[in-house]
Amino acid sequence: MQESVFTQALGLTKPWAVERVQLDDARKRIDLYVAYQASTGTCPACGAADQSVHDRRARTWRHLHFFQFEAWIHCDVPRIRCACGSTTQLAAPWARAGSRFTLMFEALALTLAREMPVAVCARTLGCTQQALWRLIDAHVKRARQLERHEDVRTLGIDETACRRGHQYITLVHDLDARRLLFAAEGRDAGAIDRAANDLRAHGGSPEAIDTVCMDMSAAFVSGVARSMPQAAIAFDRFHVIQMANAALDGVRREEVRTEPDLKRTRWGWMKDWRKWTRGQIDDMHWLTRTRLKTARAWRLKEALRDIYRSGLDEAGASAALTRWMSWARRCRLEPMKRLAATIKKHWNGVLHAFGAAHLHNGYVEAVNSLVQAAKARARGYGTPRHFIAMCYLIAGRLKHLPSSPFMRVHHA
Repeated sequence: MQESVFTQALGLTKPWAVERVQLDDARKRIDLYVAYQASTGTCPACGAADQSVHDRRARTWRHLHFFQFEAWIHCDVPRIRCACGSTTQLAAPWARAGSRFTLMFEALALTLAREMPVAVCARTLGCTQQALWRLIDAHVKRARQLERHEDVRTLGIDETACRRGHQYITLVHDLDARRLLFAAEGRDAGAIDRAANDLRAHGGSPEAIDTVCMDMSAAFVSGVARSMPQAAIAFDRFHVIQMANAALDGVRREEVRTEPDLKRTRWGWMKDWRKWTRGQIDDMHWLTRTRLKTARAWRLKEALRDIYRSGLDEAGASAALTRWMSWARRCRLEPMKRLAATIKKHWNGVLHAFGAAHLHNGYVEAVNSLVQAAKARARGYGTPRHFIAMCYLIAGRLKHLPSSPFMRVHHA
């Protein structure tokens, strides 16, 4: 009776069946012995039916726990000798080819790996980190191979830190579907070339990309111009505001030498005033109204932020930004004057971000925060390849990954 229950629980159908169950209470372990109850089978190589079993090879797989017991599946898996000349092992229906874990175990491992460091996940599941990374790599690679990118039209490109020592990876996102399409080591034009090749490999076309939203990286600009020649570039508003904050901080750093009131106020100047804490309001309310150079730079930065917040179209943004640049050029603050010159240099891309879609990389920045938080929890990843695999696992929205074995199925 118990063998029948476990056969159903594993989802096995004839000629596969659980023949024996062995419970070891002392070791907290249950062993399930599965048999292939037939002398013929379908050839895995050519698909010919009713081919004879040549021999059987003993295999063992780790399965999900049965209550508090470790569960292991054992089976002498048959090899089929076929008229086509091949002798091929049948695929076990409960496991991926070459894996030492069942599909259900792997699905749980992938679910946990999204939410916790791989080292903690491995300890929780009772396996090695190396085995878990092989599992993750195999599933991510297979799921990506099955992805299709024919409908991709709008990209968001950014880099994120991979390891200490200025090691970065480039992330390429589909902004319409809000998913990570491609990740690669480096942040040069070559990374964009590889992204374009990957797009072709998944049925997409670099020539069909109409807009790319990114920062003002010269390498990214040249890479997009070379690999996606039809795409219009829109410079992300978050990076423009980030440059404004950097210019503002340059003014503050120079002035704090002679103005002690500016000490320990850096984050108040950088932060959106609508999000100030009560303490920051108390400190910043009067500082922003002074004749300090930093206060002037802050008013310029906030005026630029207001232009982006206003919802203007390209024509309106052109007029507003022209007035802002005139103000910045006359402010006698070198960092803000350099910012105005940078915006002028990249004028078309800056304006394009104000088009009908009001493009920005807010989603991309949110993903960067997620993957950096995962990296911090894991205290870093051993290799860039592991970090890239986790980026796909967290942000790729891969449709062909196994879902959690504990996910409830809702019936209509």
